[in-house]
Amino acid sequence: MSKTQKSLWQKKIVLDSIVVSFKKLDPRSLYKNPVMFLVGLGAILTTGIAILDCFHGQAAGFDIQISVWLWFTVLFANFSEAIAEGRGKAQAESLKRSRETALAKRLTTDGKVEVITGLELKKGDCIILEDNDTIPGDGEIIEGTALINESAVTGESAPVIREAGGDRSGVTAGTKVLSGKLKVRITAEPGKTFIDQMIAMVEGAVRKKTPNEVALEILIIGLTVIFLAVVVTFVFFANYIQVDVSVVVLVSLLVCLIPTTIGGLLPAIGIAGMDRLLQMNVIALSGRAVEASGDVDVVLLDKTGTLTLGNRMATQFIAADGISEKELIEAAIYSSLADETPEGRSVIVLAKERLKIEGKDILPPEGSVFIPFSAQSRMSGVDIGSRRIRKGAEDGIGQFVKNNGGAVSPEVYKIIEDISFEGGTPLVVAENGKVLGVIQLKDIIKKGIYERISQLRKMGIQSVMITGDNQLTAASIAAEAGLDDFFAQAKPDKKLDLIRKYQAQGYLVAMIGDGTNDAPALAQADVAVAMNAGTQVAREAANMVDLDSNPTKLLDIVEIGKQILITRGALTTFSIANDVAKYFAIIPAIFIAKYPALQILNIMRLSNAKSAVLAAVIFNALIIPALIPLALRGVRYKPVSPTALLYRNLLIYGVGGIILPFIGIKIIDLVLNFLHLV
Repeated sequence: MSKTQKSLWQKKIVLDSIVVSFKKLDPRSLYKNPVMFLVGLGAILTTGIAILDCFHGQAAGFDIQISVWLWFTVLFANFSEAIAEGRGKAQAESLKRSRETALAKRLTTDGKVEVITGLELKKGDCIILEDNDTIPGDGEIIEGTALINESAVTGESAPVIREAGGDRSGVTAGTKVLSGKLKVRITAEPGKTFIDQMIAMVEGAVRKKTPNEVALEILIIGLTVIFLAVVVTFVFFANYIQVDVSVVVLVSLLVCLIPTTIGGLLPAIGIAGMDRLLQMNVIALSGRAVEASGDVDVVLLDKTGTLTLGNRMATQFIAADGISEKELIEAAIYSSLADETPEGRSVIVLAKERLKIEGKDILPPEGSVFIPFSAQSRMSGVDIGSRRIRKGAEDGIGQFVKNNGGAVSPEVYKIIEDISFEGGTPLVVAENGKVLGVIQLKDIIKKGIYERISQLRKMGIQSVMITGDNQLTAASIAAEAGLDDFFAQAKPDKKLDLIRKYQAQGYLVAMIGDGTNDAPALAQADVAVAMNAGTQVAREAANMVDLDSNPTKLLDIVEIGKQILITRGALTTFSIANDVAKYFAIIPAIFIAKYPALQILNIMRLSNAKSAVLAAVIFNALIIPALIPLALRGVRYKPVSPTALLYRNLLIYGVGGIILPFIGIKIIDLVLNFLHLV
């Protein structure tokens, strides 16, 4: 997906949207928008009256013009929704083609390989992927490492590494293996991959109305019912004072008074918000989450893979007293040979650089017994005869040394403390009961994190890091990233409890994570953003997935959520405000013949009654397409207080909503009379 936003007025999008606008005149589609459904009924009524006038030889020019513009009002509302939906159609078609043409090499129960289409894959199937293979389904890597081109989904041309184990084992349908060989277990049922979800979202097939959207729709319906009652009452009042008011004028009055502007643009605003997220490579699985992001108070960020690059790299060997650096490095190599983690590999790479033996292997004597790294022991090593060499976390190695009759010296503890204080992770190397030294691993903060966190703070959002690291390491990373707070040595249950604690205090909580251990917290959070590079479990627990795996994207998600809320509020304010001008156009026109004194209310100095009514109806129709770009782009968000935001809305969209119709209706009135249309 291209990161360049598609032009709103592309020829194909506009032409397709015009066709869809007429299709949406189907009552089965139109009834979903009650305001426009009522306008449609009014258009049918006035059209029928115009036809009868023509049939009976009566003047029908005014009735025909009113009918035409009422139909345009409905069509313009349909067009706003259609063009919002249409911007994603081309991307959906491209994604469909990539899904339908992908082939899969599935492993059978007897170990053979069979070639099938990607659509035939089922959850739990194991497939083999090699150079230049398109990945046919979402899955989890269970064997191998490969370089993946994810540009078909993310738009990012730079390839990424995906490997078995850890938090970078997820692969996405539609991406491509550039080099390497993988064994992947399919984790998504047919029709439920991320590509399918993207297709459904851009086509609007699964977009449900959010609570805020439903609440605003109820308000609009309420106002419509009130004005309908007013117009019905108006009929009896007009009869009482013996003023002849035609049905066409009454329909025009109703259409101009009900909130047609926001009624016509409301669906487009929600669709456009989801579309803006998609253009930024974020899949929103819940419209509720998109809007909740606009009200987030606290954001919890996992450290590894979210704030940092994820692969901690060995940067320094620090030997203990009485131990040479060469002795420490050789022991570090031996103890890392059975460590398949990225950290373990980085130790060997750094060791070879220090010993100047790049490209060569250092192997222990034959008969050596390797001890693979495990999450339980948190160490790896090798037994060479009576020599038992281990490398791992401070607590695990400390217990190992103690069990072998030794102890960790204060000098080594000081080295460990200094590394942690600097934001690094210490790995201790020991042989039997003696500590040989410490390896420093360094987490690299992702580019732009500090600036983004600062912007979150300006929005009034508190940022909190949660990590399994010790207090000193966590404090250093939090300071470097500019976070407001941190929680160290956090296990999955502690992350979950922390979110519940904030929610109990009335806060809306956003959580960003990428690992399996983040899944419970992601499921609990109000806004849960999973990194696409993370595990399948994390992605399934979240209600948003960032295809770029960039935690700074949260700021953009929050801005879009706020944009949706602010745009709805602004256009609702404008819609209600411009009813005032239409009131001053139509009401005096109806009564001025009977009561000339009401000429004082004709402050726009409109030419005559018919011109006034027709000008108001035309303006009411034209304002909808005029506001489509704003509805789709959204009102620009700036970090300001709610009070300042309210004043800005009232000043720009409230006062502007009153002034603009006065100018617009007057200009239309002049044009109508100049062309002798009334």
